[in-house]
Amino acid sequence: MDGNVVIPGDVLFDVSENDELRNTILGPGLRRESDKVIVTKCGIVRHRKPNVYWIDAHHKKYIPARGEAVIGIVISKGSESVRVDLGSSEPATLSLFSFEGVSRRNLPIVQVGDVVYAKVLVANKDMEPEIICIDSHGKKAGLGVLPNRGFVFTVSLDVVRKILSPQCVLLKKLGEKIPFEIAVGMNGKIWICARTTFNTMLVYNCITLVEHMNKEEIENLCQTVADRFTAV
Repeated sequence: MDGNVVIPGDVLFDVSENDELRNTILGPGLRRESDKVIVTKCGIVRHRKPNVYWIDAHHKKYIPARGEAVIGIVISKGSESVRVDLGSSEPATLSLFSFEGVSRRNLPIVQVGDVVYAKVLVANKDMEPEIICIDSHGKKAGLGVLPNRGFVFTVSLDVVRKILSPQCVLLKKLGEKIPFEIAVGMNGKIWICARTTFNTMLVYNCITLVEHMNKEEIENLCQTVADRFTAV
């Protein structure tokens, strides 16, 4: 099943045929109808043990999925919430109470134009997405408004999945030579900040180049960067 090419309408499996499949976690590209798991977009079936399934597809427009980390830009502000552009079909709502340690007398300062790193709390085709800036324990955990000194850019969703893959050495190798901070959103937006503008743009260029590279080519790219800094 893992690695199979599927199209919308295909039945991935019937959970009634195997009790072990009843607790399956469905990711993007799949939905459950009664006892059947139906494919909703073209792509390749992916499986992560023990019971997570999703469809890997090349998409530029992001479809929010619960639990995913995302980066967005605040486009409007209300008294108790803001609306955030995630690059999806609808803006997401971010409550000002979904930050660590807030109260009605101590609301966080979030302005239009700010870049926020958050997690998707609600993702439903019949509702606009809702995001939060705390983890399941109510802690910040690296989420929140990102410093304005960084650089935000957009890549394809394939690039995000690629650089976050345990098999991809890009970020690790670059970090050995270039100290930098990075926040990666599953919606294709990436925030980076290095000590100099040159280093920031170097990391940016490396990330944008890897989409169609194989493992060996990525390692060669990292070695080229390492040689340059060694020479300096």
